[in-house]
Amino acid sequence: MTLTVIGAGAFGTGLAIALSANGPLCLWGRDAAAMRDMQHSRENRARLPGCPLPAQITASGDIADLDRAGPALVVVPMQKMRDFLHSHRDALGDKTLIACCKGIELSTGLGPIEVINDVLPKAQAMILTGPSFAADIARGLPTALTLACADSAAGHSLQQRLSTPSLRIYRTQDTVGAQLGGAVKNVIAIACGAVMGAGLGESARAAIMTRGYAEMQRLAARLGGDPSTLAGLCGLGDLALTCTSEQSRNYRLGVSMGQGVPFDPAVTVEGAATALAIHAMAGRLDLDLPITSVVAGLLEKRLDMKSAMTTLLSRPLKEE
Repeated sequence: MTLTVIGAGAFGTGLAIALSANGPLCLWGRDAAAMRDMQHSRENRARLPGCPLPAQITASGDIADLDRAGPALVVVPMQKMRDFLHSHRDALGDKTLIACCKGIELSTGLGPIEVINDVLPKAQAMILTGPSFAADIARGLPTALTLACADSAAGHSLQQRLSTPSLRIYRTQDTVGAQLGGAVKNVIAIACGAVMGAGLGESARAAIMTRGYAEMQRLAARLGGDPSTLAGLCGLGDLALTCTSEQSRNYRLGVSMGQGVPFDPAVTVEGAATALAIHAMAGRLDLDLPITSVVAGLLEKRLDMKSAMTTLLSRPLKEE
């Protein structure tokens, strides 16, 4: 059956371009007029200009194409995924769905796989995550990602199907660790951006990345994940990319916070809601996540940069 990429933003388009190397696929978007324009122009001029769509891609906004879809990569923002799945449950209810978002649902504390399972219990849910930017994937630059699926046989089959000459897919059965790596790294990227925006220096950023990685491992272990999973692409790899690049929207939000300047509210920043969700989760679990707590405080304007740094630097000294 034809592979489908649901979500025609920059990342969905980039994935579709890369995966079309393996054969025909459908890139589906909810704006039918925009998808007709994309099919005609062979380019996503609004979200990923300069990256032509190969002939193997059919751009569609027709709901009937979701009914006909085979395995589908769901490239929908974390906080909008539940509503999207509810709206299209008849078309997607029993399919293999590969979440391609990173975060924790603010209202429930669930990750992408759990949200799919909650809304569509007959679907087979997995997640594709790791260090990647849409433009790199679309241009055929070498990228490696992790496919997390509890079912080993299904994961192996999709690993083969999603790997291309430029897109290398690793797999794991640790869905908890893989989801949390992608979620927490966005929170730490906001913190790193704030550090750099405030002019606190590269050494401070390295410290935030390292201690943020420890928070990622601590949370995964408490929730039943394997901390060693986070030494891979879906943890350390994604953390390194997102905390150091201006291409990261989470990092750019942090820079604007550190500089004390407004950030475009129209830009989706998954780490903002995720920081609040994980901060609330840490409170319920009685788990110490100081960097996440500070990011939540900055987002809620309970802290400014000076008080945030004081909060972190005045913590009791301890062994690493």
